[in-house]
Amino acid sequence: MKQNMGALDKGVRIIAAIVIALLYYFNVIEGTLAYVLMAVSIIFLLTSFISFCPLYTLFGWNTCKRK
Repeated sequence: MKQNMGALDKGVRIIAAIVIALLYYFNVIEGTLAYVLMAVSIIFLLTSFISFCPLYTLFGWNTCKRK
């Protein structure tokens, strides 16, 4: 897999995942919405750690500065 995510994208995804986890922890979100958002946050963390987003390849986006 070729990296296609830049540092800003990774940072935003990690922050979004942390916010979703905190909302779940403090019971702001619950039920089905909470489970869907937690799944999204896990996907955000996974893609930010490997610096690859499959949706970026579908749309032809590449925000990674490294060649």
